Amino acid sequence: MPRLVTDDFADERLPAVAAAITMILTLPQPAAQRVDAIAIASGQGEQWRFTHAIRAWEANPRLRRLLVANANPAEATYVEITLDHLRGLGLRRTEGVHVQPEPAADTGRQAVWIAEQVRAHGIGGLALAVSPYHLPRAYLTVLKELLRRGLRVPLLPSPVAVPPHRRIPETGATAHELVPGELRRILTYMREGWVATPEELREYLRWLWDTHEPLLTG
Repeated sequence: MPRLVTDDFADERLPAVAAAITMILTLPQPAAQRVDAIAIASGQGEQWRFTHAIRAWEANPRLRRLLVANANPAEATYVEITLDHLRGLGLRRTEGVHVQPEPAADTGRQAVWIAEQVRAHGIGGLALAVSPYHLPRAYLTVLKELLRRGLRVPLLPSPVAVPPHRRIPETGATAHELVPGELRRILTYMREGWVATPEELREYLRWLWDTHEPLLTG
């Protein structure tokens, strides 16, 4: 069954979270082509997350690392991620490709692995390839893990081009239907310390623009 939130909910932090989502999704998307790594947060049977990132990877030699975060094997649509599987989706350039070896039951475990790869490989800037409905939560989760480690690098959204009315393979729900649940999770996980707060995001974006405006504006 689709994991939907249909009831109204009120939270005093909702306006700040809505502002944070807006700021994330309005970061200049062309800047994602000027960093040195791209990460896929896989899951929900969404093969388009892979094909989107692989197309960018194959077309842009500036990208030195392709990070593929594993998904949850409990999902009905889970597929083991191997180089052969990625080749079937268009991967040709394999040097610099890193696949999370262990299953990742949630976005938090994906984010921990991604942040570890940023440190291990000296990555100087990262694009995050995720479907738009999930991108704000994934972005805030990865950002939180980078901040925990004292890693300040440009983190750019690379939203997958997918119609918002398309059914998600794992749940059968559309992006429109899943957004309320994503909002609920952001608010809940923010209280638990699992995602960056609006204040942390604001401070980070100030640093990003002050330090890397040429990257953002081209």
